[in-house]
Formats: sequence, structure tokens, C-alpha cells
Amino acid sequence: MPLRPGTARFLVLAGVFVCAACGLVYELELVAMASYLMGDSVTQASVVLSVMVFAMGLGSLAAKRLRRRAAAAFGAVEAALALVGGCSAMALYAVFAWTGAWGGVWRDGPSLVLVAVSLAMGLLIGVEVPLLMELIQRIRRQDPGGAVADLFAADYVGALVGGLAFPFLLLPRFGQLTGALLTGAVNAVVGAALVLGLFGRDLGRRARRTLLIANVLVLALLGAAAVLADDFERAAGRALYGGDVRVAVRTGAQDVVITGGGPGGRPPGLYLDGTLRVDGRDERRYHEALVHPAMNGPRERVLVLGGGDGLAVREVLRHPGVREVHVVDADPRLVGLARTDPVLAALNGHAYDDPRVRVTADDAFRRLRVERGGPYDVVIADLPDPGDTASAKLYSREFYGLARRVMAPGGRLAVHAGPVAGRPRAYWTVEATLRAAGLRAVPYRVTGAGEREWGLFLASPGPRVPPLSPAAGGPGSRTVKEGSLRAAARAAERTRVPGLPASTLAHPRY
Repeated sequence: MPLRPGTARFLVLAGVFVCAACGLVYELELVAMASYLMGDSVTQASVVLSVMVFAMGLGSLAAKRLRRRAAAAFGAVEAALALVGGCSAMALYAVFAWTGAWGGVWRDGPSLVLVAVSLAMGLLIGVEVPLLMELIQRIRRQDPGGAVADLFAADYVGALVGGLAFPFLLLPRFGQLTGALLTGAVNAVVGAALVLGLFGRDLGRRARRTLLIANVLVLALLGAAAVLADDFERAAGRALYGGDVRVAVRTGAQDVVITGGGPGGRPPGLYLDGTLRVDGRDERRYHEALVHPAMNGPRERVLVLGGGDGLAVREVLRHPGVREVHVVDADPRLVGLARTDPVLAALNGHAYDDPRVRVTADDAFRRLRVERGGPYDVVIADLPDPGDTASAKLYSREFYGLARRVMAPGGRLAVHAGPVAGRPRAYWTVEATLRAAGLRAVPYRVTGAGEREWGLFLASPGPRVPPLSPAAGGPGSRTVKEGSLRAAARAAERTRVPGLPASTLAHPRY
């Protein structure tokens, strides 16, 4: 050894520490990117973790055949892991952006890439520890139990540092793409330095040259990708949103993109975390259907949960007799954009400039637990689809129980419950959950541009379902009529899935 055994052994354990930190960053980055692109963080985390752990077992078995050339094998594994892990976020994003709208077999392209990358990284990470065990024993023989304890201690502490560095340093400072590329560069440098610096004599001249060239190429590729990351992200954004992106910001809670709205251009669109939430072609049909039936009755005090874009508030304010509108949205920057962005503010009719509107930046569930400003005549739940894991609690029995508590006698609750035809079980689970919370609900379904559709419920704590009709004395609507609402209720009823249990916090069923 070029160094004393104690020093060399310490450096190997330091290498284990860094490699473990990098491995956990790859894992968390892959889960975060998959959750952001495809939603349902529980499913994405389960896929990544289970596939990687399975592949790590296979990698450990494969390491048996590599023990005789442990130094060369470890150097090659670290170079490959740096390249695969560093580029994994970019690869997943590229497939999602450029093939996600192709349909057919390409519809599952991001999921297939997620599984393939998780499998590859798991195999490479599984090879690491057996090879490091072999290398540390070459420095100084010790009992296997003690060597394993030292390796795992360094590995677990490194995983802790990597797990904390990802959300608190890499993600906010560098973003997902550059953060993964930087982690790959660190992984490649440490792996190459460990092998060439401590175990170079175990390698022939040709092997040393090959390993050095391979790591230089990996670093060059990672560096080039980091330099081009912003251009890549803009190109992927154009593929996702079109060429007329007006606003693209990360608010801390979500990614917000506003497109179109220019003179002679396409209608405005609002994307939240890559999903189209507002389409200027049909948003009025959705928001009128959500709000107008709920306003049929007393409506002096209205609570809007979500709806930070201000479009549901716009429809509420069109009705005479409204004295106060309380908006609760978890993203204050989205509300700020809805107030100041000229296109979005024009779309919502400058609703936030109305003195009757007050805004609270808070999670809707948490706010309902402490709300003391009720009772409200109308509650509008303009929330993301229940299929999103992060919003499952906002469609739980407990959430609807809290909403019922702040409603006035005879009050109405309007609920957006996601698509009907695409996810009928989730839609009708919402009704079962409303019923379990003591609310009677009438279902209805409206359609928009293309294949877009929305499933809605109008609920009330009274003994009867509330009447599904436009508000008496309301402003009138081009899209919400007595006959169209009856047809919308019949269309939803035809999809009914009976016998579904309610969703709770402890047992979400979406």
C-alpha cells in the first residue's frame, strides 16, 4: 500500500461514506422526479425502493465473480453508477416530455424508464459493499464481523448525510437535474481516486489507463450535461407546454407555468407541477358548473378551499348577496400571480382586487381544524384530483367532517372529484366518503375541450340532497342550465360503482 494501513483503511471508509451518500441522493432524486412527473408519490417511491432493493440483492450475488479483480471492478462500477445516477433525472424528464403525448406503448414510457434506471442503479449499488469488503481486507486482515460493522457504519452515516443534503441543499440550490449531475461527478471522482490512489498497484498499466479515460469521459459527459441543463429544461418545457410560455416559476410548493394569452395567440393555460389545471378554452364551463349550483340558496359567506387561481372566486363574486369570500390556498405565490399577472388576472376578472375577498395561505385540512370564522353558507372545494397522494387527505372522511363543522345549517359543499370515466372507482369513493361524513350528495359530470371531463358533487348536511339547479337570482350562465345539469347528473349516475368503502386518513382508498 502507498500509505500506512490505518490511513488507507480510513480513506476506504471515507469512500464508503461518500458513495453511500451519492447512492441515496440518486434514489431520492428519482422518487422526487417520478412523483413530480407522474404523481402518486407513494406508488413511485414503492416502485423505486422495491426495485432497487431487489436489484441490490442481485448485485451482491454478482459481486462474487468480481472479487479477484476487486479494485478494477469497483472502479468500473463507480464510473457506471456515476453516469447512470447522474443522468437518471434528465433521462426520465426527456422521455416524459418528448414521448408522453404519443399515446399507445409510449404512454408508459416514463414508468418503464423509472423501473430500468432503478434496476440498473440497484445492481451497481449492490456490487459496491462486497467489493469494498474485499478491498478493506487487503489493507489489513481483521475478523469479518468487525469489517462488516465498520463498512455498514460508514454506509449508514453516509446515507444520513445524503438523505439530508438532497432536500435541504441540492434540491433548493441546484434543482433536480443539476443536483443529480453534480452528485454523479462527486461519485466518479471519489471512486476513481480511491482505486487509482490506493489500489493502483493491483491494476495493470492498461487497466489504469482505461479506468482513467473512462472516468474522464464520464466527468466530461456530466459536465456537458450540467452546462446544457438550462437549455435542456427549456426545450423540454416547449415540448410539454408549447412555445408560448409566459411565466415559469418554482414557488416552493409547486412548479407554476402560464402559457398563451397573448393577442392573436392560443388561449391561456395554467400548469401546476406539469399538469394542465386551467385551459382558457373550457375553464368557464368547469368553474360555472362547480360554483353556480352551490350558490342556489343563502350565500352571504363563502369559503373557497384551493382555487388560488381566482377563477372559482370570480364565479362566486358574480352572484348578488355575497358579503365575504374567504380563500384558503397553500401556495401564496400562485395567489400573487393570480393577482398581478395580466393574463391570469384578466381571466379571473381581477377577483383578488375585490374588498370582499380575503386570503389565507395555509393547507386546507389544517385550516379547517382551526377555523373559527364560520359558519359558511357555501364551501367550494376546488382541489386537485383525489388520485394524487398528496391530496388524498383532502378527500377523506375526516376532511369532510371538518368541512361540515364550519357549514351553516342548510349550507352547501361543492366538490371537484376528478374524472368520472377515467377513474370511476375514485369518483364514487368520494361520494361514499361524503356519506360517511354525514353529507348527502348529488353527482354530476361536465365535459370540456377534447377529452377533458370533471366529476363534481354538490353536498349538504341536511336530510335531503341539495337541489341541482342554477342559483335563483344568479347572474345567468352560458354553460350551466337546468336541463344541462339534469343531463350531467344522469351521465354521472350511469357510471356508478356501488358498495365502495369510505376513504379515511388511516386507510386512503384512492
